[in-house]
Amino acid sequence: MSSRAPLLESSPPDPFTHEQVAFCHDPETGLRSIIALYSTALGPGLGGVRFFPYASADDALADVLNLSRGMAYKNAVAGLDHGGGKAVIIGDPRRDKTPELLHAYGRFVESLSGRYVTAADVGTYVADMDVVSETTRFATGRSESRGGAGDSSVLTAYGVFQGMRAAAAHRWGSPSLAGKRVGISGVGKVGRRLVELLRGDDASVVVCDVSPEAVAAVRSSHPSVEVVPDAETLTGVPLDVYSPNAMGHALDDDTVERLQAEIVCGAANNQLAVEGPGGSGDLLEKRGILYAPDFVVNSGGVIQVADELHGFDFERARQRAAGIYDTTLAVLREAAARGVTTAAAADHLAEERIAAATPGGVWLPVRGG
Repeated sequence: MSSRAPLLESSPPDPFTHEQVAFCHDPETGLRSIIALYSTALGPGLGGVRFFPYASADDALADVLNLSRGMAYKNAVAGLDHGGGKAVIIGDPRRDKTPELLHAYGRFVESLSGRYVTAADVGTYVADMDVVSETTRFATGRSESRGGAGDSSVLTAYGVFQGMRAAAAHRWGSPSLAGKRVGISGVGKVGRRLVELLRGDDASVVVCDVSPEAVAAVRSSHPSVEVVPDAETLTGVPLDVYSPNAMGHALDDDTVERLQAEIVCGAANNQLAVEGPGGSGDLLEKRGILYAPDFVVNSGGVIQVADELHGFDFERARQRAAGIYDTTLAVLREAAARGVTTAAAADHLAEERIAAATPGGVWLPVRGG
C-alpha cells in the first residue's frame, strides 16, 4: 500500500455525472467523509472506504468521484447486481482512526438506507469493518467471526493473477508465467499476496514499495525477490509484466514512455492518468504494451465481499473470481477484433450492462473511451 497522495485527472470530474454525493462532518469524532454513488441501475452501490490524509477536500472529492465511477464499471463487468459507490474519510488513519469515528462513519452509511454498501480499502481493514458494522447494516468485509468474508485482498490478488494469466495467453500463447519477470509496484495487502501466487508459478519477481516494512515482509517469505528503490526505477528496468498495485494514475505519459514491459496488469484502481481518446490507453497501444484494464482484473475483492451479502461461501466466491480469466481474455480479444484499445473495449462491456439495466435503456457514459 502506498502512502503517496493520489494523482488527480487534468480536469476534476463533474459531480453532476453521479446520482448522489453525500458529505458528512461529525465534530464530536472529527469525522469528515464523502460517499459518492455513481449509478445504482444494477443495484445498491458497493465499494470500499478509503481513509487517507488528503491535502484538501477538493482532492478527496475528486478521488471519491473517480473511484465510485470505477466501481460502477468494475461491478458491471464482474456481473454483480451492484452499482458503483465509494467513500473516503479525510485524515491520517494512523493518528485519527478511533472506534468512535468509525461508529460515526457507520451511522453515515446507515443514513443512506442501503443505497451504499461499504467495505475496506486503503487505510481500512477487516477489524475496522467489524467496528463500522456495529452502527450500520450495510458493511461488508467483516471478519469471519462476525459472519463476514474476511480480508478481500485474498481474492483481489487471485483475480489479478487470473487476469495476468489471460494477458499472457493473449500475448504469448500460454497462460503460464513461469520464467517471466514481473515487476510489482506496491506490496501491501494485495501486492504481497500476488508475489506469493507468482512465485508459485515460477515467475521471477521484482518489487518496490514506499514502506520498508512491506518490502521486508515480502523478502522474509521470498528471499529470491529482487528489490528496487521506487516505481520510477522499476518501470525503467526490463520486465515482461508491470503490475501497479498502489495508488491510482500510475500510468502517466512519462511512465508509459519509460516502461519496458510487454504487459501491464495490476490491482491499483484508475491506473490510466488520462482516460479516453488520446489518453494513456492510446499511448500504451502505440508502444505495443498490452493493458489488462484495472477494473476487469481487480474485481476479485468486490466479488468476495458481495458474496458476503448472501451468506459467505469462500469456494463459491473463488470460483466466481476465477472467471476473471475468461472475462479478461474476452476483453482483450474484443479490443483486437474491433481495433480499439483494451480500455475502450472494457468500458463498452460495462456500459452495455449498465444501459440495459437503466430505465428506458438510456444511460450516458462519461469516461470517453
